[in-house]
Amino acid sequence: MVMPLHRVNVLTGTKGAKVVTEAAEFADTIKRAKRPLFVLGPRLLGTCLDGKSLVEYALEIAKASKAPICATAHIRAKMMELGVKPDSEYDVVEIINRLKDPDWKGVRKEGNHDLVVFFGIRTDLGNQGLSTLKHFAPHLKTMTLCKYVFPNADFSLPNFRKDEEWKSFLETLVSKLKEEG
Repeated sequence: MVMPLHRVNVLTGTKGAKVVTEAAEFADTIKRAKRPLFVLGPRLLGTCLDGKSLVEYALEIAKASKAPICATAHIRAKMMELGVKPDSEYDVVEIINRLKDPDWKGVRKEGNHDLVVFFGIRTDLGNQGLSTLKHFAPHLKTMTLCKYVFPNADFSLPNFRKDEEWKSFLETLVSKLKEEG
């Protein structure tokens, strides 16, 4: 197991995250989902990879996967500035509580989501929320696109020590999601 940034509650249960290093595998999982959802958090603000903000990467990934976006915290304002209106706005605890309910109709009222991708959520808060979903939402899978391992997700990135590696992963993910087939 790759050690997460915060070592609290690393092994909360018998199931840990599958650490995925290949963008193609992440893209395939997103493409197979019937109703994916992207939950974007405030850690996307103020971070750039070679001049491109993480918000721009997140929006590009969500657009390429044709998935709705849930904006948390104060991310909505930056999205609107970039010309993108989120499909919903919840704080992270509220969206996690909604996702636990198998009868929830989802952010577009088309049915509950089967895959939730978290990007830009604090690692401590994210791990607790993902633990909740792991134990109380067996109807969905979870992924993270943050540069640290989230052991309570179903699929997580490794700990990227260099931003160049993370940038390369995100760019490859976008191109794989745009590929047909």
